[in-house]
Amino acid sequence: MGKCHAAAWNSVRMIFGDTPPVRLVHLGEVNQALAEKKASEFGFDKASGDWRAVIDDPRVDVVSITAPNAFHKEMALAALAAGKHVWCEKPMATAFEDAEAMADAAARSGKAAILGYNYIQSPGVRHIRRLLNEQAIGEVNHIRIEMDEDFMADADAPFSWRNETSAGYGALDDFAVHPLSLLYNLFGRVSHVMCEMTKPYATRRAADGSSRAVETFDAASALIRLENGVSGTLSVNRCAWGRKGRIAIQIYGSRGTILFDQEQFNQIQLYLAGDRPEEQGFRTILAAPHHEPYGQFVPAPGHGLGFNDLKTIECHELICCINGTVANVIDFNAGLEIERTVHAMAQSHRERRWLSLS
Repeated sequence: MGKCHAAAWNSVRMIFGDTPPVRLVHLGEVNQALAEKKASEFGFDKASGDWRAVIDDPRVDVVSITAPNAFHKEMALAALAAGKHVWCEKPMATAFEDAEAMADAAARSGKAAILGYNYIQSPGVRHIRRLLNEQAIGEVNHIRIEMDEDFMADADAPFSWRNETSAGYGALDDFAVHPLSLLYNLFGRVSHVMCEMTKPYATRRAADGSSRAVETFDAASALIRLENGVSGTLSVNRCAWGRKGRIAIQIYGSRGTILFDQEQFNQIQLYLAGDRPEEQGFRTILAAPHHEPYGQFVPAPGHGLGFNDLKTIECHELICCINGTVANVIDFNAGLEIERTVHAMAQSHRERRWLSLS
């Protein structure tokens, strides 16, 4: 993600043309040698083996936090206290109290503080929001959303930091935050949840060859109700063989349906019940220049954007935040609502009951 952020900072002015020049001033890594290597590759002026040196550097205006989840709170609080704007990767933190502290610090600082939920920047997702605002499919009555990948699907894979409780709950805060960011962006807050978390593999091989108990949950399913009254389901799985980057959302309305899958995020599927019966069916809408900001990257329809392009869009939205203009972001306040939902889901699993987020 550090490389992804650096690529976005390097390309944002070239792509959008309306931002000030960006300088990559200072890169921090776990040791000096790696920091110097990456600074040279990414185009940073200076490298340090201590992240605190980056925050202490008076030339730095914005800090990208792309470290593992457990470091987010300390780094974000330090950056905000030093008067820096913050672009922090998701999730906010591994504990809800830490996320609250981050949101409070951002509010007190007056600085821009956003989270790395770049999937909301997809031109397809933006067009879905437009269709919903125009009520193209009528009143939405049900939503299903899933996120699946297979990077932990191998039962023989060794025990890693992602299997430890210090990393969080597992699929919920590592994964579910992304589909929840889409729900928040498209529909608003979740009001009620009931969730179950599961461990596809109870143990994994430790470094010494012994068997070690898996402490986190690699799959979770939840019933949800949104604040606007719409019902839905959410399902996430880090052990889903064959799934590489799937975030699939199905939106059902009184006059149609919208389908979207992040693995094919340059297209959406739209069904309109108002079509003549002879032509009724799902139509494929390919991303094109009239789906903003696709045209900033490619002048022709159907050619497609990529993951890093979404990060460049997110970088541009952050700059809009810094400049005080309207921006499409998940800031720390919105991020706190996502964290609240995740922790409520985990509590629901423990207590085996519906929970209200009010």
